[in-house]
Amino acid sequence: MTENKISTLEQLLPIVSQWKAGGEKIVFTNGCFDILHLGHIDYLEKASKKGTKLIVAINTDQSVSKIKGPNRPIQTEYARARMLAALAFVDAVTFFNEETPLQVIEQIMPDVLVKGNDYEIMNIVGSDIVIKNGGKVETIQLVSGYSTTNIIEKIKNK
Repeated sequence: MTENKISTLEQLLPIVSQWKAGGEKIVFTNGCFDILHLGHIDYLEKASKKGTKLIVAINTDQSVSKIKGPNRPIQTEYARARMLAALAFVDAVTFFNEETPLQVIEQIMPDVLVKGNDYEIMNIVGSDIVIKNGGKVETIQLVSGYSTTNIIEKIKNK
């Protein structure tokens, strides 16, 4: 059941330890993933190919509202997590309530930290820690024309 892929950070950490002990290469990314679209799917699928286990941390509803404004998120954190967990190439979904996933990254300490190419590697939260601990930080080419904000605007203008 895909719901089993969703956990708190505290529940996820022992699983990550088992994966690491078994030689798995942990890939980590994060985002709001408010309205799942082709850009998200393409990005996450490419991220998953950077290792053997993909962990996606999503902003809680409270965190999304702080960043995106009072009308967001469109979908609850549980709905967003379930959709991500349903993707075959996503191995775990967790949450963070802060504006950035720094605390999650520090505890998981992934082998590969991934963000879209709209970020400079040096500006990716946690990049310094991951690199210092022997990991890699990579960006992935985003599919142009796809964003949740654009989708919301298109719906509003119909």
